[in-house]
Amino acid sequence: MSRNICIIDGHPDGDPYRLIHSLANAYAEGAVAAGHKVTRIKVSALDFPLLDSIADFETPPPEPVLSERNKIAAADHVVILFPLWLGGMPAKLRGFFEQAARASFFLGLAKDGAHWPAKMMEGKSAHTIITMGMPGLVYRFGMDAGSLKALERSALGLSGFKPLKHTILGGMGDVSPERYAQLCEEMRAFGRDAA
Repeated sequence: MSRNICIIDGHPDGDPYRLIHSLANAYAEGAVAAGHKVTRIKVSALDFPLLDSIADFETPPPEPVLSERNKIAAADHVVILFPLWLGGMPAKLRGFFEQAARASFFLGLAKDGAHWPAKMMEGKSAHTIITMGMPGLVYRFGMDAGSLKALERSALGLSGFKPLKHTILGGMGDVSPERYAQLCEEMRAFGRDAA
């Protein structure tokens, strides 16, 4: 079944040789080869201010975020890739999500007297892919995968993305050519499956 996939490349450095960019490209290649429609958001290419007031949060975001978030709205499946920095997602990616969430994009007004905001992303699934220099098991168990859990329980979970899938890629500090090829093929397989 063909799906609309939005790939969010969350590495803030636009250097094309960053591993995250290669993984995002490989995912897109696999998805397109399987007949899926792919749109992409490259956070490194976007220029936007940081959000600093509740009044701003209640209004639509500025361009280019306003146009870019339409790709999320049109998607059936959202893929988020980022490197772990200081135990969390890079600040620019977090800033993008804060801007994209403005004006009830992820969470709408409560309906029918409900005390909980409307989940504006219901019907969409998400896959988060995180790279890091430390071993993945250290992040998962020693650090409790804190930033991943925060993303899945807040922005993604609260807004209705389901199911949520994640891939933790540890030991990425010095990747051999063989491991690089293996990682790219794994991403192509994820793209083909798009689940």
